[in-house]
Amino acid sequence: MGILFTLLITSFLVLFIAHVVFLGVNVFFWALNGLDYVIEGNSFIEIIYYSTYLKWLGLFDLVWFSFLAIFLIKRKQYKTDSNLHYLEKNSSREPKICVIIPTFNEEQIVKSVIDDYSNQKNINEIIVIDNNSSDKTVEIAESCKARVIKKESNKGLADSVIMGLDEFLKSDSNIVTITECDGTFSGYDLEKMILYLDNCDMVIGTRQVQVLTEKGNQNSMFYVWGNYILAKLIQIKYFSLSNLGIVELTDVGCLYRCIRKEAIEKIKFELLDKDAKKIRNNPNSGLIANFLTMIGIENNLKIVEIPITFKKRIGVSKTGANKKLKAISYGLQFFWFILTK
Repeated sequence: MGILFTLLITSFLVLFIAHVVFLGVNVFFWALNGLDYVIEGNSFIEIIYYSTYLKWLGLFDLVWFSFLAIFLIKRKQYKTDSNLHYLEKNSSREPKICVIIPTFNEEQIVKSVIDDYSNQKNINEIIVIDNNSSDKTVEIAESCKARVIKKESNKGLADSVIMGLDEFLKSDSNIVTITECDGTFSGYDLEKMILYLDNCDMVIGTRQVQVLTEKGNQNSMFYVWGNYILAKLIQIKYFSLSNLGIVELTDVGCLYRCIRKEAIEKIKFELLDKDAKKIRNNPNSGLIANFLTMIGIENNLKIVEIPITFKKRIGVSKTGANKKLKAISYGLQFFWFILTK
């Protein structure tokens, strides 16, 4: 089914471009020779209607819709196991939350972020995974009583997150929270996120609700629509005809999430496979949030996305995602990963 999904999406894009080009070319030639066509008694619609190219496009459209029908039929009962994909009450234990905070040269904000999460309920441990900062990030984090793991080189965000999850599995905490150290996320949202874990395995934040965002944050219109479209592409990939899909997503790039320990145990081997290593070995990869969501779905984790508050970044972006060309590059990475994972 993964191959069929990839073929459907790529062929759709090719057909869409072919239709746009066909229409554009015809409009162009009509604009140049419209008077001659009128004298000859041919209208614009007739020229298009009798075009051989249009007939070929129509044939390819018909083939595409046939494969779409096959995809939909095969997805009629996709992920509809009553024990795995419907309402279930998880055992209610007292939450013991481990907060993972990846850092790299965050001396300006690290204390504020650690204090924010330390002041929330049920915090058991805060682990700072530092990417070999050259400023005072480590010293400040240690002074805030966080457990700091210092790496010898900057291996990027994905490596820090996976390392943090490994440390979480060794601890006595039963819930892990993954956040960022740029001041955009708030510990205030933890309480409402944790509540949903009574009925699911992973709760992901979405930054798409305007009234919960601070004006001037880094999610410009380009990012808002890009994240939304790619999130819907994931929904289509895991589409179920009976329930419109196993998950509802609007923000593919949001790392802020809470996950039950049993869920991490279930996907821990996926964190060591070739896809994870490829992401982990690329310091500039922005795929970790996307990766965690998709392996969660594929391993039958129940995932819920809820609105969170989102503030302006403090400091500079360490990934360069604030630059348009870099953002386009990340978007293409996300798109290809969703197609081929």
